[in-house]
Amino acid sequence: MKPTLSFLLLIPLIASAENWPAWRGPRNDGTSTEQRAPVEWSPTKGVRWKAPLPGGGHASPIVWENRVFTVAAIADTQGRDLICLDAPSGRKVWQVTVLKSPLERKHRENSHASSTPATDGALVYVAFLDTQEMVVAAYDFQGKQRWMVRPGSFKSVHGFCSSPTLWGDKVIVNGDHDGDSYLVALDKATGKTLWKTARPNKTRSYCAPIIRQLSGRTQMILSGDRSIASYDPDTGKPHWYINGPTEQFVASLVYNPKADLLFMTGGFPQHHLLALRHDGRGELGNIMHVQETDLPQVAWHHTRPSMVSYVPSPISEGDYFLVVSDTGHANCFLAKTGEPQWQEKLGPHHASMVSANGLVYFTSDSGVTTVVRPGPKYDLVSRNELGEAVYASAAISNGCFYLRGDAHLYCIGAP
Repeated sequence: MKPTLSFLLLIPLIASAENWPAWRGPRNDGTSTEQRAPVEWSPTKGVRWKAPLPGGGHASPIVWENRVFTVAAIADTQGRDLICLDAPSGRKVWQVTVLKSPLERKHRENSHASSTPATDGALVYVAFLDTQEMVVAAYDFQGKQRWMVRPGSFKSVHGFCSSPTLWGDKVIVNGDHDGDSYLVALDKATGKTLWKTARPNKTRSYCAPIIRQLSGRTQMILSGDRSIASYDPDTGKPHWYINGPTEQFVASLVYNPKADLLFMTGGFPQHHLLALRHDGRGELGNIMHVQETDLPQVAWHHTRPSMVSYVPSPISEGDYFLVVSDTGHANCFLAKTGEPQWQEKLGPHHASMVSANGLVYFTSDSGVTTVVRPGPKYDLVSRNELGEAVYASAAISNGCFYLRGDAHLYCIGAP
């Protein structure tokens, strides 16, 4: 029996769809292979559904096939809840309370549910703070808890955010805090600690790592704890370590395969944008508080505040590297050389950028998503207002753009 023409036309659409299973998507860097992501919408146009959320939070939604997951802090009950929605309709399928605990002290721009969940298609993994202990838990797709563990303490005057990263049979979480900081890997099936690596500087940071095959090694790279460092995600043992360039970090790193460079942006109190080589081993030097450096690991370096972000994670697309400062200055650089291409003021930002089909999406705190084509000049594709404040980073899956506002979760895409 021959396939129908409609089925043949559907094959490219099926092939281009992918899940968005964790913080910053399937590669933890904000990039999507989707070719049907929407580029134009408004509060009355292009919104497939709009679902009310039961509480607050800045965690991103994640998507696995026909399910969307997010978390929320419920002020009235002091609950930290995991919520499952039906992706086609936005209907709430279930909601479970992971824990009840007094709402922790936090920065005014943080939330009590900032850690994005992660899923492998079998279980959903979440992380919260219970007073001064990190709590990590796993739930199946029916909302049943499979395990809950407390892998270590966590104390920070700015609150909590540690989005789980999945690698093989492991759930890896970052415990950088104002105490005995650590990275820890848990068994996905049981929550048992597989390795735990101490971090030397005992300083709060909120960065999720990226994992890549680089310089012949599997490298898990992150900034935080007054450092930039690479570890073996299978063992927790360090590959290389740079002290500095500043104290605190929030944004995740990204990697550009064309330039073969890693990019770090941060932080507080100094501002630094670094392009890094990844072939080092051991202690590579101290660049704490310096404005320029001749460290061989550093390919290029900017320190102008309008070129650096503290909270929003950057993105790399094609030959270009893009970043938006917290104050809203969008920047495009040549990835290989760091040469500035353009800068445009878009308004205050906390959400991280995403990209699809060669386009980059900037979502401001006011809920305006600016779609840009990277290149030597500022090339505006569209400017889309949502009508609701947005602090969470977007997700892209199955031809849809998912945005979490202050009170609602939006699915934007063709009907």
